[in-house]
Amino acid sequence: MNATQPFHELGQSLWLEGITRDMLDGGRVKQAIEEWAVTGVIFDPVLFIPAIRSSPSYDAAIGKKLKKEMVGEDLLFDLALEDLRYAADLLRPIHDRTDGVDGWAVIGVSPLIAHDAGRVLAAAKDLHRRAGRPNFLVTIPGSRVCIPAVEEAIEAGVPVNVGLLFSREHYLAAAEAFLRGTERRIDAGLSPGIASIASLSVGRWDAAVAGRAPDGLDNQLGIAVARSTYKACRELLHSPRWERAFHAGARPHRLLWAGSGAAASNGRAPSYAVGLAAPMTIHKMPEGALEKFFEPGEPCLPIPADGGDFESVLARFQKSGIQIEELADQFQNEEVDRDVKSWIELLSVLASKSATLAAPQSQPSL
Repeated sequence: MNATQPFHELGQSLWLEGITRDMLDGGRVKQAIEEWAVTGVIFDPVLFIPAIRSSPSYDAAIGKKLKKEMVGEDLLFDLALEDLRYAADLLRPIHDRTDGVDGWAVIGVSPLIAHDAGRVLAAAKDLHRRAGRPNFLVTIPGSRVCIPAVEEAIEAGVPVNVGLLFSREHYLAAAEAFLRGTERRIDAGLSPGIASIASLSVGRWDAAVAGRAPDGLDNQLGIAVARSTYKACRELLHSPRWERAFHAGARPHRLLWAGSGAAASNGRAPSYAVGLAAPMTIHKMPEGALEKFFEPGEPCLPIPADGGDFESVLARFQKSGIQIEELADQFQNEEVDRDVKSWIELLSVLASKSATLAAPQSQPSL
C-alpha cells in the first residue's frame, strides 16, 4: 500500500497542482495517478513559467500557433488547455467510475479580469466550452467582487472551483453562491447536478503568525481555520435547504485544502497531512511535495464532524491579538495581487519565447 492510500480510503482525494507537457509526455502524471492515487490535476501559472522559459517541449506547439496569429492570453490558454485535455483523458476513467465525484482537470480564468464579475463569468463559460471535456472545472476567485459570477456560472451549467478562500466566512459566501445557482437551476427545471469545489488555502496562516503563536500552538492556526470551515461545510450538508436540493439531484459542494505544499517544504508536512484528513475533501499539492508531505505510517484519523477543538485554539489566537477575519481578507487581497503579477510574468515569458521562435534563423556561412 502506498503512503497516500489510507487517505484515499478515508474518502479524501489527492489532486496534483501544476502539470507541464514534460510531466505528461514523460509519464509522471500517469504515474501519480497510478501510484499515488491522484484523482485530479490543477493548472498552476507559477509552475508553468519555468516550463515555458526553460523547456523546448512547447516550442513546436508555440510555432504552429504563431502561424495562426495566436498571441498573449489566447496563446497561453490554448497551450494550457492542450495539457489539461491530455490530463483529463487520463483521469476520465476515474471520473466515469465515481460518477463525476472525482477525475477532474482544473483551469482558472485570467486574474487580469478579477475585478469584473461579468467578464469573469464570460471567461468561465468560454473556457468550459473550449475545454471540450466533461471533467473540467473552471476556477473563479471567491472574492466579494466575483462571488456573483460563481452563482451565475453554476446556473449556466459550468462546473466551478471557487478559489482564494481563506476562512470559514469566505467559504460560506462561496457555498451560498453555489447553492443559489443550484436552486435557480431547479426552479428552471434544469438538472442541478453541477459540480463545484471550494478551495480553502491553509498554508499561509502559520507562516503569517510565526513567532506570535500562543505557547504550544505553533503550526496549528491553519489546521484550526480548516477545521472550523469543515464543520460549517458539514452543517450546510445537513441543513433542510441543502437536503431539498440534494433530493432534486444536486451534488455536494466539496472542500479542497490548498497551499499546504509550501508547508511541506517548511517542515509542517506530518501535522498538515494528519490534521486535514477528512471524508469528502480534496488535498492538492505540487509534485515535489508529494513524497515530503505523506510519510508512510502516518496515522489517518478523520477530522471530527464538529471540527474537534478548533474553537479553543482560535480563541487563544484571538486573545493573543491575531484577528482571524481581518487576516483572511488581507490574504485574499494579497493573493489577487500575487496572481496578477505571476500571470503578467508568464505572459512576458511566453512573449519572449514566441519572439525567439519567430525570429529568422541565421544561416551558416559557406
